Amino acid sequence: MTISDIKPGERVEDVHFTEDTLSVDLIDGRTIVVPLAWYPRLLYATPEQRANWQICGGGYGIHWPDIDEDLSTEGLLRGAPAPRRSAPVLAGVA
Repeated sequence: MTISDIKPGERVEDVHFTEDTLSVDLIDGRTIVVPLAWYPRLLYATPEQRANWQICGGGYGIHWPDIDEDLSTEGLLRGAPAPRRSAPVLAGVA
């Protein structure tokens, strides 16, 4: 994101969850709703861990300290799920 891409209205106001979605309210009145399955750390977190979030990145990011997860409004608006991790390499397997 470049400085010209930053839009003040895209700052985080609130975060909430349903059983299968993450919703982020922006200060301009929009709400971003994405599948919780896109973010495995959040999907498998406890309700208490999900509720413990902080606004970061000048208001354009969300941090969950208990699970070390960070999301940006830019990524959420782009519809970018968490990157998939490659399978671990097993010793002795070629």
